[in-house]
Amino acid sequence: MYLLDTNHCSLILLKNQTILDYIKKIGETNISTTIITVGELSFMAENSTYQAQNLTRLDQFLADIRVYYIDEKTAKIYGQIKAGLIKKFGPKQKTKRQTTKINQLGFDENDLWISAISIRNQLILVSADTDFPRIKTVINFTLENWRNANE
Repeated sequence: MYLLDTNHCSLILLKNQTILDYIKKIGETNISTTIITVGELSFMAENSTYQAQNLTRLDQFLADIRVYYIDEKTAKIYGQIKAGLIKKFGPKQKTKRQTTKINQLGFDENDLWISAISIRNQLILVSADTDFPRIKTVINFTLENWRNANE
């Protein structure tokens, strides 16, 4: 099962042929997303020029895709990821690490949650974000990028 990040879901909504071909090959029932991505896509639609049209398209998309949520195990994995990233990429002095914000290290908080959901549910994460390869340096998970699959 594949877990699509916001950039790949956006490409589906934009009818990107590369992504649509890939989904056709693996089967629509093998893709999913996260509640985090639902929030990001909703924000994008709310702020778009064609708000009503994009919200309708989003609702149609969400009706056909499985959405994974956050549970206690996911939250614990998130904590492990965040601590590992701060330890690896943050200040060496432990007292400074305690006040370090993850975005100061170049990570998006939502990407930590998406990684945790992927790990928790043993899903293949599909994203073009540069955060994920860096997250993989502290915890292992399977990552793919379909955006440039045909190049």
